[in-house]
Amino acid sequence: MAKQPTPLTLDRLDTPIGIALLVTNNGGALCALDWIDYEERLLTLLRRYYGPVELTENSAPSAIRSALSRYFDGDLDQLDGITCHIPGTPFQNRIWTALRKIPAGNTLSYGTLAAQLGVPNAMRAVGHANGANPLSVVVPCHRLIGANGSLTGYGGGIARKRWLLEHEGVAVKS
Repeated sequence: MAKQPTPLTLDRLDTPIGIALLVTNNGGALCALDWIDYEERLLTLLRRYYGPVELTENSAPSAIRSALSRYFDGDLDQLDGITCHIPGTPFQNRIWTALRKIPAGNTLSYGTLAAQLGVPNAMRAVGHANGANPLSVVVPCHRLIGANGSLTGYGGGIARKRWLLEHEGVAVKS
């Protein structure tokens, strides 16, 4: 018997760096945030983590929309209160939890995060988990940078990563 699709809600939020796609579950938790120009990747990640999904267009909970809007308006601590649900692997969840603990305005290298987690040789695995993060901005994968301080890949594009870091007060290398 085929698995029943997971019901999820899709909303859109205008931000200074493009339209964000917000996916929430029936419990009101944010399950994914990506950019409209990366909608195919969003759908791929949803299928990876949930199997078949049924997306219904509707507003995300007002608390999520409000927190994200306040973040983009400069109240950088607003992301901390957003309830998220991401059914990744135990290792991915460990990385994503650690990312949420990096304060706004701070960055870490992939290697530094791996070392902090007690797996100093796992910087590539940290990078893969970071790249598989379906919750852009809220699970702040943009706060991981190269060991030399350079901006490295970001699923939403380097220009967005640069904007997010500068928005948070990080002096970004040119």
